[in-house]
Amino acid sequence: MTPDLTTASAFVAATGFDLAEVTGTRVTGHVEVGPAHHTPWGVVHGGVYCTIVEGAASVGASAAVADRGQFAVGVNNSTDFLRPMTAGRLDVLAEPVQQGKTLQLWLVTLTREDGKVVARGQVRLQNVPLPGS
Repeated sequence: MTPDLTTASAFVAATGFDLAEVTGTRVTGHVEVGPAHHTPWGVVHGGVYCTIVEGAASVGASAAVADRGQFAVGVNNSTDFLRPMTAGRLDVLAEPVQQGKTLQLWLVTLTREDGKVVARGQVRLQNVPLPGS
């Protein structure tokens, strides 16, 4: 069974991340963040950013290897939180840095409406066979 890569998983979708474009070389989308995403101190929780970074990189990397009967699983996620945010739209862009036979590295940026980057992350992914193949 090949999953639908044009929609986020239920876990990632719970963040509000809406995918716009998914290819093996580019993933775009956006998320509206607000109080439901906050820490007790009133700023967006870093776990939200990590989830979106991992989700965007995973669907793009999986799209890149789907024709080989594979999907990509994250083996490392390094996300930097660059500035706090309380509410608003974040645009998401994910692009590969390196795509090899067994491993991929993707860079994901989350940018607010004024063009400033709020978070950025790199995800290293391993290409593995789809279950049942």
